[in-house]
Amino acid sequence: MNQRTRIKLCGLSQPQDVTDAVAAGADAIGLVFYPPSPRSVPPQRAAELMRGLSPFVAAVGLFVNPSIDEVKAAVDAANLSLLQFHGDETPEQCHALASAVGRPFLKAFRVRPDTAPDDLLEYDRICRAHGPLYSALLLDTWVDAYGGGGKVFDWSLIPEELAPRVVLSGGLSAQNVTEAVRRIRPYAVDVSSGIERAKGVKDGAMMRAFVDAVRRGDGF
Repeated sequence: MNQRTRIKLCGLSQPQDVTDAVAAGADAIGLVFYPPSPRSVPPQRAAELMRGLSPFVAAVGLFVNPSIDEVKAAVDAANLSLLQFHGDETPEQCHALASAVGRPFLKAFRVRPDTAPDDLLEYDRICRAHGPLYSALLLDTWVDAYGGGGKVFDWSLIPEELAPRVVLSGGLSAQNVTEAVRRIRPYAVDVSSGIERAKGVKDGAMMRAFVDAVRRGDGF
């Protein structure tokens, strides 16, 4: 029996985005707390967006090399369920930040062309060894910038034993996520640019198409 792949729709910045994500069937929404990003929201705006979130839909905060004060401000404003660290944070720093606010976290691993499957297994092991707040690796494509680059990496690099625990990201869209789910069987998928009609501008129809494509991959 196939596992239902969890779905995170990331980079939401407008109340309608949250409404559309919930209606589409998202398991989680992502709010970006990285000011250089066109999808970034300040804590006060995040608090407004959370008013449209339904029960049992998680709110994930994406951070890049944040201070403890920045993480605390976002968690306090938006009551985040999960943290996502997408910068150069070490596993030790991730655990310290997560511990300061009492939230679990994802750590993004940007996969390079020369990344080996054992590199992913070892990094997961290191993160897990630091304590129980580590939730999973989020696998994204290496680009020379922080945040997602909207590009797909070589999925064959993901070890079979790690796949059921990872969050798969990087260039996913309604056009390729069915194949990704069928091939990788990840725990979850994460999309941002693949549900946009312009950079930073989400599209409700594209959200629904993405969720439907994931479900086809699940076989539901």
